[in-house]
This record gives sequence, C-alpha cells and structure tokens, in this order.
Amino acid sequence: MIRFEHVSVSYDGGAPTLTDVDLTVPEGELCLLVGPSGVGKSTLLGTVSGLVPHFTGGTLHGRVTVAGRDTRTHKPRELADVVGTVGQDPRAHFVTDTVEDELAYGMESLGLPPETMRRRVEETLDLLGLAGLRDRPIATLSGGQQQRVAIGSVLTTHPKVLVLDEPTSALDPAAAEEVLAVLQRLVHDLGTTVLMAEHRLERVVQYADQVILLPGPGAAPVVGEPAEIMAVSPVHPPVVALGRLAGWSPLPLSVRDARRKAAPLRERLGPLAPDPLPAAAGDQAAVVRGLTVRHGRVPALDDVTLSVRAGETVALMGRNGAGKSTLLRTLVGMHAPSAGSVRLGGVDPKSTPPSKLLRHVGLVPQDPRDLLYADTVAAECEAADGDAGAPPGTCRALVAGLLPDVGDATHPRDLSEGQRLALALAVVLTARPPLILLDEPTRGLDYAAKSRLTEILRGLAADGHAIVLATHDVELAAELAHRVIVIADGEVVADGPTAEVVVSSPAFAPQVAKVLAPLPWLTVPQVREALGGTR
Repeated sequence: MIRFEHVSVSYDGGAPTLTDVDLTVPEGELCLLVGPSGVGKSTLLGTVSGLVPHFTGGTLHGRVTVAGRDTRTHKPRELADVVGTVGQDPRAHFVTDTVEDELAYGMESLGLPPETMRRRVEETLDLLGLAGLRDRPIATLSGGQQQRVAIGSVLTTHPKVLVLDEPTSALDPAAAEEVLAVLQRLVHDLGTTVLMAEHRLERVVQYADQVILLPGPGAAPVVGEPAEIMAVSPVHPPVVALGRLAGWSPLPLSVRDARRKAAPLRERLGPLAPDPLPAAAGDQAAVVRGLTVRHGRVPALDDVTLSVRAGETVALMGRNGAGKSTLLRTLVGMHAPSAGSVRLGGVDPKSTPPSKLLRHVGLVPQDPRDLLYADTVAAECEAADGDAGAPPGTCRALVAGLLPDVGDATHPRDLSEGQRLALALAVVLTARPPLILLDEPTRGLDYAAKSRLTEILRGLAADGHAIVLATHDVELAAELAHRVIVIADGEVVADGPTAEVVVSSPAFAPQVAKVLAPLPWLTVPQVREALGGTR
C-alpha cells in the first residue's frame, strides 16, 4: 500500500533529515513509527500525504507511492481520497467552527452525497464518543476532545491509508483506548492501512503489526516485529523496560504478557518496599475553597476545595473535559470564579495585576507556543527578564541549563516540542514563582525528554516550589507526584497519595503497578533500585 524507495529528505542544503528509507507498509496493517525526538518521524509521515515536500519545502530524493500514486507528482489534494492525515496539533487541522460541520467538511470536499455524509457523521460521532459534543464550537473543547474531532474528520472520508502523528498524546487513558479500538476495527475489518508515530508506546505497541525504528539522524530505519524491535530500541515502554531488567524473553509488549512472566519477580520483591517520596511540609502555596467556574451556561468546576504546599508536586488527572485546564487557568486569574475563592499566598489571582501575579504563579500551557511570541530565543529571554523585573541574563542562564545546545538566534518555532517546553518553562521560572503550573507537559515528548523534565521538576520541588501538573500521563504521575487529584465533571472525586489513588484505579495505574499488583511498586526505577540492593 505504501512503498518507500531509497527516500531521503533534506532542508536548505543541510544534513538529511531522513536517509535511505527503503521499505513497504502492507495493506491492512497497523505500522508503528518509533524513535527519539528529532529523528524525522514527522517528516517521514509527511512524505506519505505529500505535505513533504509540496507544503514544507525541502528536497525529496527517491520515491514514495501510495496505492500506486507517486507523491512527488501528486499534491496533497490529489491524494485526499486515499490518504487521511492528522498532525500533532489538532487546531491546525480545523477549517469549520462546530464539531458536526468539521466531521462533514472532508466529505463535502470530495462531493459525497448528503445521505452518505449524514450516515458517516452519525457513525463517527458514536465511534469516538462525540455525540454529546456535536453542536459544540470547536474552540470551547478541551485539547483531548479536539484531538478526537480531528481524527473523526479524517475517518468520515473512509481513506485507504491513515497517517497519524501522536494521535493519543492529548487523550485520557479511556479515550485513548477508544481511539485505538477504532483503529483496530478499521485495520481488521475494513483493511485500512494505518501508519502512526507515537511517543506513548505503552498505549500502542501491543497493537502494532510491525514497527519502524528510526534510530537517529542520518541512520537507516530498522523494520521488524514489535518484540524484536523493542529489544533494541532506545525508546520503549515501561513494560519492556521491566522485561529487560528481569531478563524476560521474549519481551512482553502488554501488561497481560508481563503478568504471565512476573511471578518470580513478585516473589523477589515481596519482602522489599519502595522508598516513599519525602512529604512536603512547607507553607500553603495555593488554597482553593468551594470553587465553582462556569463557561457560559456550562459548569466547568463545581465546589472544588484543595490546597498545595511548598515543595509538593500534585498531578491533576481525569478524562478529557473534566475541568483540569480550567482549574489551572483559574489559578492564574484567567477565569473568574462564579463562587468560592482562590488564594495564592494570600493573593487573589483574578484581582492581581499580571505584572505582580507572575511573581506568585506561572503557567506553562498545553501548547508552549502560546507563551512564546518573539523571533529568537534571545529576544524571548530579554522579554522574560523585563516582565519579571529580573537582572539581564536571568532567563538566558535558565535556558542554558535546560537547553545547552540551543543558540540565541534560534527561532522558537524551529525547536522540538521538548525544547519549546523547556524554553517556556525557563520564561515562567524567570520570575521565581512559588507555584508552577503545567498543562499536559509531556505531550510530544519522548521518554528521554520526559526523564529530563522529571529531573528538572524534582529539582524545583526540592528548592521549595509547589508544582501542579494536569496530565493524562499516568507514568509521569507515578514517577513524580506526591499526590494525585482526580477530577470528574468538574468535581474532585479523589485526592490522596499517588500510590493509593493510581493503584486503586485501573484507568490511572501505571504499567508496573498493573504487572506487579498487589505489590506497591509503581515504576521501573523503583524496581531497579530494589533489585540492585539485593545483589
């Protein structure tokens, strides 16, 4: 279905982003594209839809054919009836204002009959759990809801090939499972070919028919069975890391496979216990009492009460649209409470001028580009110093620590997702706010970048910063958070130590907890440290 013949791509005469890609993706298979950030995964996906090089520029050597059509001679619009594409940023995908209109737009462009369009819209609303949102303006949806709409707008055209870049990155665990179940059905029942890049391998690798590994810039891809590739891949999910640590062969790809092998490991770990995170005993950095927030007539938060202490890291979890982002935005004064109160060190964020508020709280949004507006890294840093009243060079010193290889003249748009996140975090930290908020901070990050972010946030908590992060990444919560707060339909339904909350919820339990249950282990580093101590 998809054929790459000695494909290389380079931009502006630089080193090739892709080198000598020569492989075939068979019809009716789910093919997973993996590799560290910056190795060219998005570029490879773009060659299938024709976006590379027709839209992005650059030079493509070799040939890519999709259902017999050469993407060098067929522009993206000439491939639209064959290839459906969803990129990393769903907002860049939308061309209409409401959910139902967006689902219908692609079919209108292809000239399908109205009765066919109506039927397919209804099918897709049901498939992706969007029926309750059909009349909603897209701008009012959460990031995860927008992701489902973007995927749905492609599914309605019934393409032969689906190209997906990070399709579950903004989805809660349940929504991710729903989307992956839909993709499975398309592959197994309809023979759709799916080519997908995804960093959250713990969600998808067990469903793949084959895996394409891009090991590094300029290196030729490695193709094979999922277990075979995971054995050598520099990026792999926790269940594979646990299998490598325990010496299991073949390596498990799913929790079920790992549990079948885990009895001896559970026996070794039984007498041991993981070291608990030190409790935060600092002053209260944020106090929320009886908070209610409405978006028009829609209740977003209802009677929320919680507090966060200095040195404490809290993970906000819950399904898409539960109110997590609304809570973070209310903490920085972007929403006015309908009832209740918010205090940050005695300050009301809604009535505090932004120039003063940034010394109390800083928010890194879901898309760090919302915080970055200058043309260079140096200009961003100068603006951050000025806004915070910090000595010149303060922000640049923070950037040097987080991004040692990024130059002053680099444009923020040329940074990777992880680099943009680090730059936005440096901008926020310039004012040294006691409370740091992050909204989906691991979206688009590979495991190495996520590990670096975890160490940075641990260091900030150790320095006395209170950290609240809204996340669907259960592995991040297990690694980092002292507490987990679960929000459902705007209400707090659970609030307690991470180990207690995530283990009691099948949806939010990390892979290691599921494999080693009922033992209290959450992460591979915990297990590695314990086993190291027994040798």
